[in-house]
Amino acid sequence: MTTSAIPANSPMGPGGAPILGTPVAGPAVPTVQVPGLTERLDGLDRLVEVGRGRLDQPLLDDAGALLDRAGQRLRLSGEHTVVTLAGGTGSGKSSLFNAICGLELSPTGVRRPMTSKAHACVWGLDGAGPLLDWLDVEKRHRYARASALDMERADSSLQGLVLLDLPDHDSIQALHRAEVDRFVTIADLLVWVVDPQKYADAALHRNYIVPFARHTGVTLIVLNQVDRLGPDEIEDCAADLRRLLEAEGLTHPRVVTTSAVSEDGVTGFRDILVDTVAARRARSERLSADVDRVAERFAVHRYTAEPPVTIEEDRQLELVQSLTDAAGAPAVAEAMESAYELRAADFVGWPVAALIDRLRSDPLRRMRLTELREELRNAFTGPIGAQQGDVDNALHTVTDGVAAELPPPWVRSVRAAARSHAVEIPEALGESLKAALPTFNQVPRWWWLIKTWQYFLVLVAVLSVAWIGLLVVYGLLDAGGDDPPGLVGEAGLIPYVAVLVVCTLGMGWLTSSACRNLVALSSAKHGDKMELHMNEGIERVAEQKVVAPVTAELELYARFRRDVDTALGRTGR
Repeated sequence: MTTSAIPANSPMGPGGAPILGTPVAGPAVPTVQVPGLTERLDGLDRLVEVGRGRLDQPLLDDAGALLDRAGQRLRLSGEHTVVTLAGGTGSGKSSLFNAICGLELSPTGVRRPMTSKAHACVWGLDGAGPLLDWLDVEKRHRYARASALDMERADSSLQGLVLLDLPDHDSIQALHRAEVDRFVTIADLLVWVVDPQKYADAALHRNYIVPFARHTGVTLIVLNQVDRLGPDEIEDCAADLRRLLEAEGLTHPRVVTTSAVSEDGVTGFRDILVDTVAARRARSERLSADVDRVAERFAVHRYTAEPPVTIEEDRQLELVQSLTDAAGAPAVAEAMESAYELRAADFVGWPVAALIDRLRSDPLRRMRLTELREELRNAFTGPIGAQQGDVDNALHTVTDGVAAELPPPWVRSVRAAARSHAVEIPEALGESLKAALPTFNQVPRWWWLIKTWQYFLVLVAVLSVAWIGLLVVYGLLDAGGDDPPGLVGEAGLIPYVAVLVVCTLGMGWLTSSACRNLVALSSAKHGDKMELHMNEGIERVAEQKVVAPVTAELELYARFRRDVDTALGRTGR
């Protein structure tokens, strides 16, 4: 007589066995829409894409392998449930395999290990071939339990079951252990067969039970060979096994007792298989557990605090100011003010004063304007508009505020995003300053009017001096005889014409002085306006080359957080 040790609050199936995948009854909760398996796999796929270059490669490799494996399994038969019987040497799993199949399909005996390759027994052949090919079960080790030759003994209640007998996990043969390792990662239901003497085997618990503790829902522990124990000993042994499993992290572990040599010794185990096959949920529950296991490793990089969405405004202003200083925009604006004043002097200056300056043979004045024009004209035609070191200093602390609230991989990626265009920034700053410079052939209209007026006054002054000369010649020296021309023969007009000359020269000087004051005011406004335009250009460079990449990285992190929730099956937080 055998007994089944199960949790007291577990729902029962036929024969007193716990039903696979049936949740423990609890308080009623509101119905919420949780992500399905396909959505969770899609979320995990996005996590792998985002994680490239940011997260550890082994994590990405494991997630990629799971996605490949899940995609392959979902494309194969969903009508079949793959159940593995795994255990150590002498646990009796092959005898249990034969007892469930009702035939001697897997070799048993004293010599160990007897099973060197996985043996498969299939109930229902439709669609099983590609699945067995994917499981890589050799054709000579495949058995069809419901074949036409075996209809009398066929068990329709197990229709859809693919039962696998695996080699011993503690075999001295490395190939046998590798076979077990492969199947425990792809089976829909993991059945670990233990015996009363070695159920606490360290190798089993360390290598398989503990690493797959999150897979409690698709893991079954079979305490076999209980025919060697008394009724009280069975209960004590099963209770101790459950205690050990709970201590290793399994929540409500499912334990069933069996005996392959006793009458009805495998009834409870068989009932669990019947319920599992009928539910058709083992495949999705196994994949969900695998996704849980990998997604939790991504969740380490998901902080609960809401992430920032961009660089703080104060730091953006600080960045723009630093880039402005690095590009030398204030100096350029000041130089342009000087160039503006010098160029204005060519138009609104008093030509008489300019002639006197030329007569004094001072070449520095002309050189100053010419060199300044050429210097400003060519200042930004090269590839360098600012020193790379100054730009690097400006970028050094720009992300400190946002990085403090991010996990380490994203701190690195955000800082890398801030510096992603560092080598392009000097040239971009130069181009922005160059675009802000006015073209040198643009001259205000009033400059032309003043220049015309000044030359008109010069012409009047020159004509007036010539008139005085004629008055002296004809009026005082009587060069014209007794009847000189009226306007040049009256010597008394000389004082009046002299006054005209003085007034003309004075008007020219006053006009030049007034215009110089206007030019000074205009140049200051011109410099401020141009500095504003340069600042706008530098702000665009900072936005495009620094702020936008950082913002895009922060948006990726926000999506990463949502995808972690999706992969974990959360409803959204």
